[in-house]
Amino acid sequence: MPTARRWIAERFGTPQDALTLVEADVPEPGPGEVTIAVAAAGMNPADFKRFAAGDPAVLPYAPGFEVAGTLTAIGPDTGIGSGPANVGDEVLAFRVTGGYASTLTVPAKDVFLKPATLPFPEAANLLLAGATAAEMLEVTKVTDTDTVLLHGASGAVGVAVLQLARRRGARVIGTTSDARRDVVTRFGGEPVAYGDGLEARVRELAPGGIDVALDTAGTDEASDVSLSLVADRGRILTVANMARAREAGFHQLGGSNPTSAAFRDTIRPELIALAAAGDLVVPIARTFPLDEAPAALELLRGGHPGGKLALIP
Repeated sequence: MPTARRWIAERFGTPQDALTLVEADVPEPGPGEVTIAVAAAGMNPADFKRFAAGDPAVLPYAPGFEVAGTLTAIGPDTGIGSGPANVGDEVLAFRVTGGYASTLTVPAKDVFLKPATLPFPEAANLLLAGATAAEMLEVTKVTDTDTVLLHGASGAVGVAVLQLARRRGARVIGTTSDARRDVVTRFGGEPVAYGDGLEARVRELAPGGIDVALDTAGTDEASDVSLSLVADRGRILTVANMARAREAGFHQLGGSNPTSAAFRDTIRPELIALAAAGDLVVPIARTFPLDEAPAALELLRGGHPGGKLALIP
């Protein structure tokens, strides 16, 4: 049986404390499975939140929900999520388990042909952020008549929201730091500085009012300003402050919710097509060798990596 290098969290703690690089068997794919030689593994905050949470049920935990690479084996009578496939095809996959690896065997339904125009690091980071952004717009029913306030607009999910909202014709005002204003502008938003006085600055930019508020930042400021500006709590949504959403009665989203998972599975082909056409860009800040996964996660955990990160086996 072939083996691969993979990261495992065997205990709770920081990435440096919790993660161990091991040599693990890679099972041959059975019916409905394929094996991928990983060229890039996408990185997301959810990767480290599991082993930082303190729930013994999740250990040992293999982080990594999305990868891109090359098919090295295909199970009997098996096609992939996008249709027929052959050994040697370049693919991307989401949602998988244990993507921080050099090779892995995964369900074929979660694997799609990679557009030739999309480099491996971008492909490996497309679908989790993209599907989250698409669901945020869907749940709050954003249309071309809406003015949207987007908290955390220059982050990975925020950038995807900006691009997908622009396709819907919505106006988006996005909170950001001064250093990242150009990112918001580049992707079709109107930047506004977060911090003291945010509500007044937004009211000045949108005297006609804010219809929808979307939060990827998770701060109390984001929730407070959203609740002050948007009358309909059914059009306020967070992916980062679940406790406040439950307390105040507005939407929260998480990929573990069965409804969210079903939507995110369905939207994958559309997001891939948009990326292939250049209509959904994934900004990559930095790549790391697979061996440096703990250091990469520490940068991600700091909250301001400046774009997406990828591990390269």
